[in-house]
Amino acid sequence: MQTFSLAIIEDQAPIREALSEYLCEQPEFRCELVVDSMEAFLSGLDTVAEPPQLILSDIGLPGRTGIEGLPLIHARLPGAQVLMLSVYADAERVYEALCAGAVGYLLKNTPLVQLKEHLLQVAAGGSPMSPGVARHVVQAFQRMAARPVQQAAAARSTEPLTARELEVVRGIEDGLSYKLIADRHHISLDTVRNHIRAVYRKLQVNSKGELMAHALRRQQH
Repeated sequence: MQTFSLAIIEDQAPIREALSEYLCEQPEFRCELVVDSMEAFLSGLDTVAEPPQLILSDIGLPGRTGIEGLPLIHARLPGAQVLMLSVYADAERVYEALCAGAVGYLLKNTPLVQLKEHLLQVAAGGSPMSPGVARHVVQAFQRMAARPVQQAAAARSTEPLTARELEVVRGIEDGLSYKLIADRHHISLDTVRNHIRAVYRKLQVNSKGELMAHALRRQQH
């Protein structure tokens, strides 16, 4: 039987204990790290016997959020697969997680037996999502596909982005949070938000997911 090294990042003790007690007893997994924050995970990587191949991470963590931690995880562990676990099912947060590099997104009410199966799906190359989350993704793509041709033409004729706005967009494409973008360019968080609002207005998009889709279309032309 093939086994996979696993890490769990969850700040709520009862949930973390339930996850570790079940998943770490499964013969398919070898638990390398079970921690309560992204910072503890990153520092703990120096002590593990084997780098985790699968990472189950909460989003609402103290310190860096699960989404903010994704680029840092991939920088340290390029081959790791990160599955997000959250109480949030809103489309914006789902898109942020997927655009930042998560391979799947599950809600915390997912039964433990199913959670195990979803982790094995990730190891096999799958991208599992809870049904409500998947519906958000489908609806968002349907809305994007249904935009009239006139709106697409209007988007092409909008005023160009400034150099700073392009830098902010590249930061989002790199999976950075607004705070990390601000740090990269030595500007305030409010300035980043102002640039984002201007970018959304000029490109006629309403979320990071739509912005990433716009970037992908730009790269294809």
